[in-house]
Amino acid sequence: MTDQFSLAFEPLVPMLWLIVLAVPLIVFIALGFVLGRRGAFIRALAAALLFLAVTNPVVLREERDQLTSIVAVVVDRSQSQEIGERRAQTDEALAELRERIGALPQFELRVDEAGGPSDDSDRTRTRLFESLNALLGDVAPSRVAGAVFITDGQIHDVPDGAAQAGIAAPVHGLITGEPDEFDRRIRLERAPRFALVGQPVELTYRVLSDGKPAGAGGPERGAVDVTIRLNGEEVARQRAFIGEETAASVELPNAGRAIVELDVAEADGELTRANNTAIANIDGIRENLRVLLVSGEPHAGERAWRNLLKSDAAVDLVHFTILRPPEKQDGTPINELSLIAFPTRELFVEKIDEFDLIIFDRYQHRDVLPILYYDYIAEYVRNGGALLVAAGPEYASEQSISRTPLLPALPALPTGEVENAAFRPVLSALGERHPVTRNLDGANAEPPAWSRWFRQIAVQRPRGQVVMNGIDDAPLLVLDRVGEGRVGMLLSDQGWLWARGFEGGGPHVQLYRRMAHWLMKQPELEEERLVASGDGMVLEIVRQSMAEEIPPAIVTGPDGERIEAPLTEDGPGIFSTRLQMKNIGLHRVQNGDMSAIAHIGPLNAPEFADTISTIDTLTSLADETGGTVRRLSDGMPAIAPIKPGTTGSERFVGLRETDETILRSVDRTPLLAGFAGLGAILLLLGGMWWREGR
Repeated sequence: MTDQFSLAFEPLVPMLWLIVLAVPLIVFIALGFVLGRRGAFIRALAAALLFLAVTNPVVLREERDQLTSIVAVVVDRSQSQEIGERRAQTDEALAELRERIGALPQFELRVDEAGGPSDDSDRTRTRLFESLNALLGDVAPSRVAGAVFITDGQIHDVPDGAAQAGIAAPVHGLITGEPDEFDRRIRLERAPRFALVGQPVELTYRVLSDGKPAGAGGPERGAVDVTIRLNGEEVARQRAFIGEETAASVELPNAGRAIVELDVAEADGELTRANNTAIANIDGIRENLRVLLVSGEPHAGERAWRNLLKSDAAVDLVHFTILRPPEKQDGTPINELSLIAFPTRELFVEKIDEFDLIIFDRYQHRDVLPILYYDYIAEYVRNGGALLVAAGPEYASEQSISRTPLLPALPALPTGEVENAAFRPVLSALGERHPVTRNLDGANAEPPAWSRWFRQIAVQRPRGQVVMNGIDDAPLLVLDRVGEGRVGMLLSDQGWLWARGFEGGGPHVQLYRRMAHWLMKQPELEEERLVASGDGMVLEIVRQSMAEEIPPAIVTGPDGERIEAPLTEDGPGIFSTRLQMKNIGLHRVQNGDMSAIAHIGPLNAPEFADTISTIDTLTSLADETGGTVRRLSDGMPAIAPIKPGTTGSERFVGLRETDETILRSVDRTPLLAGFAGLGAILLLLGGMWWREGR
């Protein structure tokens, strides 16, 4: 605490009256001196003292406390600070700063750790000056002693100068890392955002090398090995020359999001492997799906299938209806028929593999297809094709396709009976969890909020998964896998009632579309599926499963750390969780025998674009503000207070002391008040009278 004295005036009358009083006094005193009157000097003193008494001079004594100077310390906790011994250097330097600055009472220390796992930012860039502004936002510039950055020098928001930084105090940098570091990294140059499934995808990359390898006389040169992975599976290896742009090619097997990894081999003595991988997210899209719809005798449900498939712009539909079966010969010459002949050989032999899905809608064997062609269809399914059978009464007849070589591919055999009764389709216990029928509109009501059907084909020994039941809980919709392909069987031809809105209709579009997409192996409709995706720094894991319970997921981060993540059931067959992750990069998720990968944070983030520690980023600003930049590997510098306007020294970290104080109390003492003031005035007036009397 210090005392400061000052003189102030508190006039007893308004300023105007002071002026009115001062003018005649000045004239009176001036005339006395001009005319040489005796006692002019004493008169002047008496008049001045009288005027001074009216102005009421007061002595003020202020008690003030010296304010502390604020020292801002910004600690870089970004991922690049996890490399090597940088974290240990940072922790040691911070501890010493706290101790040394804490021993100086004129300074107040403020610390902010930026870029760490608890930081709200996305951790893709090291933004230390944002933290500095937050620390000093409520501090007057005159109270700022200086700023100290503990960092590896890889800062992405360094301002152009002190004015832009908003700081007039010394800026110091304490740099972690070593001066002779070496690192190899890979950078993606060009990659498409979308690509066609089954077509080569071209992308380019460049392998870069920073610093000098141990024992080398110059920068790294030559060729290195690059591994190319698609969704975590290795698909190719190639050689790339350092510094040169290199092309790579991959082929997406399925529609949906695909992650392409380009991984360069680790070099001896390099700083980190965190930037040895470049990531490209590519969305696979299919060319138009080719669907062959073969209808038997015309019926009301045929149009429902046709309208659904024709309404999808992504489907190329080939539709044939058997209007004139062989037994209906009426003698009309072929060249006079308006309809074309069924191109059986072209469709089922020459081009069968070009179709993504074959639909038999109430089709029966009537020698339109040679018996051998059914074997071709069964082989098509076993090799990865998709077959959907929408069965009607003909499936239970003597002309049923179950009596052909297609039998091994069919999931259910007819009993020969056709049930004609009103019933409402319901989901089986399996169907409530299956992606094809799960959460169908109206399925959660009791009974389901959709219309009745009136016919069902009885079957025996169904194979595969029964996801919908009909009359007396008999199988209504059966889904099965045959070899590499898939088969679906709808054991009723009454779905058109939903399409026509009978009794309110039903979700025929949902059901038909999901059946078709499941048969064509749409990833979203797989019964067992694990999906991992990144949303900022949040990892979202979604598991589809037919099981009622699943084990926790195991997440492996880019640093190799493994964590266990329990999954919560969100609904029948759906389990998920969301995790706040601390590191940018590729995360691998394992759940049972299924695995998935997800990239957290933006792809190829600037945080790992360059990991070599450097003093260059802060040098210009430090020189301008009178600060210093030095490596911690050379030792921790001393801390020294400096006066405002004084420049620092290379030998120590200079922190500016402030002249600012805070007022605690004020004592006021009037000079001419009381008996002392009255006595002085009377003394001068008496002296003036005495002098005049002589």
